[in-house]
Amino acid sequence: MCGELVAMGALKELTPSTAHERGHGELKSMRTSMRHLRQGAAQAVLTELLHLARQRGYARVSLETGSTPAFEPAIALYRRFGFVPCGPFAHYTEGPFSRFMTREMVGD
Repeated sequence: MCGELVAMGALKELTPSTAHERGHGELKSMRTSMRHLRQGAAQAVLTELLHLARQRGYARVSLETGSTPAFEPAIALYRRFGFVPCGPFAHYTEGPFSRFMTREMVGD
């Protein structure tokens, strides 16, 4: 099938990098087509988004995801990429259905 959407994601700038301070990005809208789950598509998208974060000079990248069992595969992927739990950031607040994670880009 030509032109099939397999996976997607976005990187939102929360704080821009400047000459004096590295910025902060937010990983947004990671999705993988049901037909392509567990085939490396999300890993490829996440790798590219972290590469983009490095290019933008971000000090860290954070994300908000769900906390129900359906989100465990995504959380496991984020952990493999060095994301760790954190508190709410930007405009987010604590809630029973949200989990927050961040990854320092130090050394990247």
